[in-house]
Amino acid sequence: MRKFTFLLLSSVFLSMTVFAGGYQVRLQGNKQNGFGLVGTPLSVGSSAMFYNPGALGFMESKIDFEFGGSAILSTAAFQKAGSNYQAETDNPLGTPFYFYFAGKLGKLITLGLGVYTPYGNSAKWESDWAGKNLIQDISLTAIYVQPTIAFNFNEKFGVGLGFVYTIGGVELNKGLNYSGDAGVNLKGDATSFGYNVGIFFRPVENWSIGLNYRSEIIMSVEGGDATFTVPSSLQGVIPTNNKFNAELPLPANLDLGVAVQITEKFMLAVEFDWVFWSVYDTLSFTFEEAGDLLDSKNPRKYSNTFIPRLGMEYAFSEKFQIRGGAYYDTSPANDRYFTPETVTLNTFAYTLGLSWYPNEHFGLDLSFLQTFGLKSDKTYQPDNFGGTYQTSAIIPGLGLSFKF
Repeated sequence: MRKFTFLLLSSVFLSMTVFAGGYQVRLQGNKQNGFGLVGTPLSVGSSAMFYNPGALGFMESKIDFEFGGSAILSTAAFQKAGSNYQAETDNPLGTPFYFYFAGKLGKLITLGLGVYTPYGNSAKWESDWAGKNLIQDISLTAIYVQPTIAFNFNEKFGVGLGFVYTIGGVELNKGLNYSGDAGVNLKGDATSFGYNVGIFFRPVENWSIGLNYRSEIIMSVEGGDATFTVPSSLQGVIPTNNKFNAELPLPANLDLGVAVQITEKFMLAVEFDWVFWSVYDTLSFTFEEAGDLLDSKNPRKYSNTFIPRLGMEYAFSEKFQIRGGAYYDTSPANDRYFTPETVTLNTFAYTLGLSWYPNEHFGLDLSFLQTFGLKSDKTYQPDNFGGTYQTSAIIPGLGLSFKF
């Protein structure tokens, strides 16, 4: 009984890996969203704080303020291996947002503050679906607060550095392999620190190059709540109300991009992003009660990923521009430990966008993304649960900007 209970609870907490191993939300500026999510080689205002702090000092206005968000309408579908059984998520609306403010102190220094949400997830499967013992529903939030300083040394070269304070929270529900409504609710909060550093370079008038590094951040959940609903015969083995600790890594990112103003009206850019998911090798957790029984280390074996991006912009005038782009995002998940709390597949996406500036102080940015997760067979070996997954998402976005 003790060995069985240990293995069961291990599978419970493996589903918490979405906090570190789910998809990364790069919807941190609606100009960039419509541009294939390319941002590292661009200087388009205060939103450079996320994509490349080194470009912040090249903003044209003395004061720049941007805010906005996106609406993620996503679906994941599953067909169980060897049967006709199918299931589909009914996900709540995802709403990543951003807020940026920046001001110049003379010609050399620019200061800014950004608040944005680069990680987040909401997924909801039917409570009695075939994979309920892996996940029923999950809600994840991670908010980054980033004060930033940038130095514009001359017309060609700038560097920037942001200090990142992260606030995160996660809640999930899953079933347990017992009679009735046996299950568990997990809820935890965490804070941590990191940094964001970038270099921006214009070797000639029509070219710009950006390099950005966003650090790994370790989110340490301490005293999270674990509430178990189990038959009375097991309450002496599994404490109904327990506390747990866990360390959950958010991976580092290294982004390199090049933008070329091919004509006065047309710009083309490419970007290559490396996401260091391999930091997520093992999930370890400890419990306040029954520690020796429940404490465990579980392999995840995520892999680093490489994302190529392409963006284009055509300016009809100073007041109106349109954009388009595309990218291909590979999944970091290990096929042997694939869990459906966040169905992360190799994904192709295209993007569209436009900006309208009715006057020199105000701008409206619209964006649209559609993603297609490529159909793939995946298995969670500890529970021998596998099948075919497919995903899709539609993501409209709206942003406002003010310049003075």
